[in-house]
Amino acid sequence: MSVDTATVKKVASLARIAITDADAEKLAPELNNILGWIEQLGEVDTSSVEPMTAVIPNILRLREDVVTEGQQRDAILANAPQGEHGFFTVPKVVE
Repeated sequence: MSVDTATVKKVASLARIAITDADAEKLAPELNNILGWIEQLGEVDTSSVEPMTAVIPNILRLREDVVTEGQQRDAILANAPQGEHGFFTVPKVVE
């Protein structure tokens, strides 16, 4: 795949990036080099490599799903600046 200045200008337009003609001429060979590197990666034989979801092995540390102390509404609301009818009271932000 080859990128020309018209393609660079089109991509820049889609990305809402303002570039000059001189910038487009400089970017075209750079983007062609990047695409060449990507094509080289496609040539690598990965048939013996197992797919992975992360670079390092991750093990989720899960805790037991147990019921903890509940029914503490009054103790929690005691820390609030304002509370009303068992709920936090906050200032109105939308008129």
